[in-house]
Amino acid sequence: MMKIIFMMFMLIPVVFNLNFWVIQSLMFYMVFIFFLNFSFNFMFLNISYMMGMDLMSFMMVLLSFWICSLMVMSSEKIYFYNNWKIMFLLVIMFLLFSLVMVFSSLNLFVFYLFFEISLIPTLILVLGWGYQPERLQAGLYLLIYTLLASLPMMISIFFCYKYNYSLDFYFMEKDLDELMLYLCMNMVFFVKIPMFFVHLWLPKAHVEAPVSGSMILAGIMLKLGGYGLMRVMPMFLSLGMKINFFFISLSMVGGFIISLICIRQSDLKSLIAYSSVCHMGLALSGILTLNFWGLSGALTMMVAHGLCSSGLFCLVNISYERLSSRSLYLNKGLINIMPSLSLWWFLLISCNMAAPPSLNLLSEVILINSILSYSFYNMLFLSLISFFSAVYSLYLYSFSQHGKIFSGLYSFSLGSMREYLLLLLHWLPLNLLVLKSELLVLWL
Repeated sequence: MMKIIFMMFMLIPVVFNLNFWVIQSLMFYMVFIFFLNFSFNFMFLNISYMMGMDLMSFMMVLLSFWICSLMVMSSEKIYFYNNWKIMFLLVIMFLLFSLVMVFSSLNLFVFYLFFEISLIPTLILVLGWGYQPERLQAGLYLLIYTLLASLPMMISIFFCYKYNYSLDFYFMEKDLDELMLYLCMNMVFFVKIPMFFVHLWLPKAHVEAPVSGSMILAGIMLKLGGYGLMRVMPMFLSLGMKINFFFISLSMVGGFIISLICIRQSDLKSLIAYSSVCHMGLALSGILTLNFWGLSGALTMMVAHGLCSSGLFCLVNISYERLSSRSLYLNKGLINIMPSLSLWWFLLISCNMAAPPSLNLLSEVILINSILSYSFYNMLFLSLISFFSAVYSLYLYSFSQHGKIFSGLYSFSLGSMREYLLLLLHWLPLNLLVLKSELLVLWL
């Protein structure tokens, strides 16, 4: 485990000396080096210095490496205009380091420490490279929501140490039947995933962030919430069986309401950000059912949503670079001027609405099984969420690709090889991982 972290540290001094694209190639090279340590089963491997990985950690670290590499690839404008590009690469390296530490820590306090540290580079990305002046407000939302919920968690960690005499995840199987402790420990994960009612920071942060900020927020930062819940839920099994139904009901109803909100969005980024809340609401419900299918489905949904949502934000950015607007009223008739990109819009939006053979379909099938086995009354809102996710996905595609072209458009680039490669690297793993789906369900 430590050799992977040392390898990342070796890249930091290299940032000052090498070309922007060489760094990006080295990050992809790190993905393949990391593959050599593949964890084929549910046991913790590569254990050293309170670090180690089981299959769930491995998939999350792999996703972090992959998305961070694609973040550099998507940010050509930062390189082109020399907009603090070395600082940008350093922030991404620091973010990647903190994420690898979060996902591979075996100790609750180390997990909490890097969970909080990962917030800082994300905040720098939003504040430093965001587009509008409102990014200050969005950054403040992101900071206050997360910190306000995470301070009670720190106190509850100390209580757990007093109770267990250890903070290792391995020893935290004791059943704690205390409601206050449950809320203090889990509220930060509910905010991060985010659960309906505490989701307001997410659309703001997404809309104001640069493309790399949106990719890391959708791809990885939301997954920290789900990952944390999966790690601490064994401590609250008996209490969870009594009160989880409340949060599941809230997520189901919230998912339906968010789907309706998506249909009336005119900002492309805002629509995709709200759809993230809807999808992660399903994943949250799956985790809270506390059964095998729910946890497997939640991990599958987290990987699928990370790739799909990140790809959609890249597409929006490609349109934004050409039209200088994210408004759905100006991004019209794109099939006439960018027909090749229209195919990618179709492929990624069909994945977003869980069409086969995408990983999203597999995850939704598993999660629907899990949530229905918990209570058959969830059927109503599950069917509404499934229907309306197709509705807003089709709305996004038909409104952006068809219709009359905005008359203010003057000259246009159809897209570069870099952009098509970027979209392909989102779409391929999303549709090929279905063939090895046991890697997402065998980690329990």
